[in-house]
Formats: sequence, C-alpha cells, structure tokens
Amino acid sequence: MTSLDADAILDCLPGDVRKDIGQLQAFATIDSTNTYLMQAPGPSPGQLNIAATSNQLAGRGREGKSWHTPPGSGVCLSAAYTFPSQPENLPALTLAIGLAALTALKGLGATGIQIKWPNDLVARGGKLGGILTEVQSSSSKGVTVVCGIGINVDLGEEIDTGMRSDWAKGVVDLYALCRNKPSYDEVAAALITQFSNTFREYELDGFAPLVARWSQHDWLVGRDLIVQSAQQEIRGIGAGIAEDGALLVETRANGTRHVVSGTIVHVGPRDSM
Repeated sequence: MTSLDADAILDCLPGDVRKDIGQLQAFATIDSTNTYLMQAPGPSPGQLNIAATSNQLAGRGREGKSWHTPPGSGVCLSAAYTFPSQPENLPALTLAIGLAALTALKGLGATGIQIKWPNDLVARGGKLGGILTEVQSSSSKGVTVVCGIGINVDLGEEIDTGMRSDWAKGVVDLYALCRNKPSYDEVAAALITQFSNTFREYELDGFAPLVARWSQHDWLVGRDLIVQSAQQEIRGIGAGIAEDGALLVETRANGTRHVVSGTIVHVGPRDSM
C-alpha cells in the first residue's frame, strides 16, 4: 500500500512554505485527518499544522456525509491555520481552497479539472475530490480553521464506472488526468503549498479577488440544477457565483436566486431548461 512520508513531503515544499509549517504529520492509518486537527491545539497565527494519510478510515464530508477511498488509493490531507482576526466572508474559504487544490493539481500536469460549488473537484463527469472546512476555535487570539481534502490519486481496478451519485457519474482519479504520474508525496506538497498561499491571500483580501478565476472553472454554469436550501427546493440553470461565493441559479418563476447554503441533489446536462 502506498503511504506518505513527512520528510519527503517537506523536501518537496518551497522554502518559504516550509518555514511556516508548525507541524507536519503523515499517518500510515488514521480515522480522519480533519478530526485529528480539530481535536489538537491550533497553530500560532500565520503557521500551518498538517495531517496527511493515504489510508483514512472514517473520512467526513459536508452535512455528516462520509468520504470513502480504498486504502492507498488517494491523498487525504488537512491543514489547520490560524487567522489573527476574523477574515472577511469566512464561509467562502471552502471555495478558495477548491481553487487552490485545482491550481495544485494543474501544476502537477492534470488536465480537465473543474470545481462544483461548493466543495467538489470534478473531471470527466466524475468526482475527483472533496473538501471540508471547519472552524476549530474563535477567540481574541484569532480564528483557527481546519481545511481538509481527499483526492483520488490511483484507484486502479477499484474504479466502478457504474457508480452514481445525485450529480456525478462515478469517480475519476488523478493518474487518469496526468501524462506523468506524480508521487503521493508530491501531490501532498503541491496541495500544502497552494493552501498556504491561499490562507495568506484570504487573510488580506477575502474571496472577492478570486471570483473571476473561480468562475473560469465552474462546472455548474449552464447546467440544469435542483438545489435543496433552507427547506425549499430550487430548480433552474446554474448562472455562476456571486462576489460573496453564493451559487446563482436562474429560475423561470423567480429570476436569479442566491444560494448561500444548500445541497445540490441533481445536475443535468447544459441548456436543458
């Protein structure tokens, strides 16, 4: 089974990122990297604590959902970061981390990746990865967040092309998208680097400067959507995101709806409305 090596990951990091790592741990097996960091003391402001594994037993997603990957088939990584003060529009940090992950994987040679609002990476119509952001603590000393990501790297024969969800036609792995296959340690280092950059940019400017870049990779634009939000169902066409990161849905009856929080339960083909 492929496993991660903390020293190898550190060796792959740029110097300016390496110096800001408070703690980096690579586990042979762990229940959940997010849970581990949520229960540990947060890092000092401006530093990152990292927990990573290729064998996560009880991964978590949004709204209590589980994240399952066969042992050794992916990289599961969480980063804890302490903002000195409450950043502007903290809920949109998940979207920013999604863009950071896409940037990292593109830098490794992956092609065809898009982002599904609010927290998934998609390629070839299948799910490549998912993101979970949680607030660990908030006090006068700052706000500590834990951002976790699971990426399918090499599913091999474990890929079930008949697997379906409410929106994805199965799963896809990183190696299917790369001509040259990066090592698991290189994948982890690329994600840590982009996460570090994103935390710092977000601390200064929030999400607004990232909207245009995020929109270039928006998988939902023009697609027929059904969204469950605040005990109501919204049907319409994906119309991008607002400057605050809200999902825009163009409906027949009520014009453009802003969805701040919700679950997408159906994604159809483009221009089907």
